[in-house]
Amino acid sequence: MSQIKINTENPLRDRQQVKTLLSELLSAVTPYTEEGKSGIDLGNTTTHYGKQIAKMEALSRMLWGIFPLLASGEECDNLSFYLTAIRNGTHPQHGEYWGDIWDFDQRCVEMAAFGVGLALLDKRLLAWFSPQEQRNLIAWLNQGTRATIPNNNWNYFPIMVQMGCKQAGLPWDRAAVEERFALMEAYYLGDGWYSDGPGRPRDYYISMAFHYYGLLYATHMADVDAERCATLRSRAQRFAQDFITLFSADGSAVPFGRSLTYRFAEAAFWSAAAFSGLEVYSPGVVKGLILRHLRHWLKQPIFDRDGVLSIGYHTPNLVMAEDYNAPGSPYWACKLFLVLALPEGHAFWQAEELPLPQRENPHSIPHANQILLHDARQQHVVMLTSGQLELNNFVNTEAKYTKFAYSSQFGFTLDRGRYGLNHAACDSMLVLSEQDGYYRGRRGCEETRIGQDAIYSRWLAWHDVEVKTWLIPCADGHLRLHQVTTARTLDAVEGGFAVIHNRQTQVEFYPKRTSCRIIACNGSSLMASIGDDAPREAATVVTPPNSSIMFAETAAIPVLKITLQPGSHWLMSAVFASANTTAESLTLPVVRRDDQHVHIHYQGRNWCVALNIQESI
Repeated sequence: MSQIKINTENPLRDRQQVKTLLSELLSAVTPYTEEGKSGIDLGNTTTHYGKQIAKMEALSRMLWGIFPLLASGEECDNLSFYLTAIRNGTHPQHGEYWGDIWDFDQRCVEMAAFGVGLALLDKRLLAWFSPQEQRNLIAWLNQGTRATIPNNNWNYFPIMVQMGCKQAGLPWDRAAVEERFALMEAYYLGDGWYSDGPGRPRDYYISMAFHYYGLLYATHMADVDAERCATLRSRAQRFAQDFITLFSADGSAVPFGRSLTYRFAEAAFWSAAAFSGLEVYSPGVVKGLILRHLRHWLKQPIFDRDGVLSIGYHTPNLVMAEDYNAPGSPYWACKLFLVLALPEGHAFWQAEELPLPQRENPHSIPHANQILLHDARQQHVVMLTSGQLELNNFVNTEAKYTKFAYSSQFGFTLDRGRYGLNHAACDSMLVLSEQDGYYRGRRGCEETRIGQDAIYSRWLAWHDVEVKTWLIPCADGHLRLHQVTTARTLDAVEGGFAVIHNRQTQVEFYPKRTSCRIIACNGSSLMASIGDDAPREAATVVTPPNSSIMFAETAAIPVLKITLQPGSHWLMSAVFASANTTAESLTLPVVRRDDQHVHIHYQGRNWCVALNIQESI
């Protein structure tokens, strides 16, 4: 099988270069296509829905790039394979039939691409099929209209199908659309934010699903649903002003939550904003967000040796894979290529690429329970967060949702085993052990509150161990304050950000060994004990390879350790990290706590933060 070279030096400055990248991605998959088949077999890993549906999924996810390209009037290599696959897959008597769907069926997810294709191409998509083939396709898609599916972003999939039917001049089910929107309205939070279902997380699905599909709907359905379309656009405008704070000046975004293997779908929202003409930032700003994001990803080793996208994040990594990540799943990244539906002469492509605008720092997002921090050059973005938990308990849920902080530069590490601190993913987390080598940290929260300058959470490590945690922005770092009330004797370990560990990595300890800074080839990470009732001992933890979602090497984490006797204890620390790989002069904040406030002196500034944060989430 010939190997396809993805040009990772593609400058990605204009439409032709973005089109070339898509063509290379599709060409890398072509050797795995077989004329007459209705799916693409990209590997031997599997999912809860099995290999046959995974093959269909792989084919469907390529269409997120193919349909925008066709919509612009351009051709697509290997198009005959995809058209034949659709004919066979939707033919009930064909041996390659995709099958009748059942409850909570992954095939309902994949139907959305066809609805979007019908909408983008108007009647041109159906023109490739005979009248009977058209009937087969629509009958197969309409199975999802009344299907039992999860009450979350999946509700948009039958809406996309009905949108496509309407745009293609076919009968469409307005009542089904109304019912699905009504379900989603129940978990609209305000200010442009949804949860991914009732009481569910606020992660990248809000951007790459809710608002992405919402803007497609608003673009195509304004003539029949004007009020809702105006609402969807208004919500997306408000959301954009929060969402932009997750991106750094180099194009990277803060990794957080599940489905990170979709990679540059992180920026798919901006493609939908450009496609729909959303008036929120200038075309040059949106263009910069998209193109820098793609350039960032091309610098990462995300392709297998045959040019196929791997499962993982910055590197191939099955440790982080959810049970719905099949070999073709990462190609949901193709949703970003929606901008290829815009012609060369469109204002988006003609605009000069612009840098990020100035953004509020820190930036509090109450509905997501997050505070975003940026360094002076906007190169490093940190998300402080509390109070989210994915109740489906997908693999490494705690690592993906419940750490104190997430970083565009350092990401996070994953649990690698049940026993031992080096397996416990202790970066950006306080983990506790009954002195037996088994550690646990924050999972669900009993209570959370957020203000402009702090996030509070109260959580139980055991039924008789309560931890109250405050996360406080401090310049381009942050402070952590914990009140631990325990009926048990506990080993407590708290970690900073994880960096690459190799022979060149330097470790520095500061007076009385209460602070540790690690300087590595990908940046520096500092964890310092400040103002603790009993100063903690600084140390390092080295994790196994493939623990980090950002790099394959072993990771080094600066930590603070202490043994807590039964009773109540206050722990305070300063956490700073930088992409700078050289030692810098170090000045730590001076922090004092009383019963009501935390008083901080740092970089010539004095301020205080109230412990009684009023806004409850």
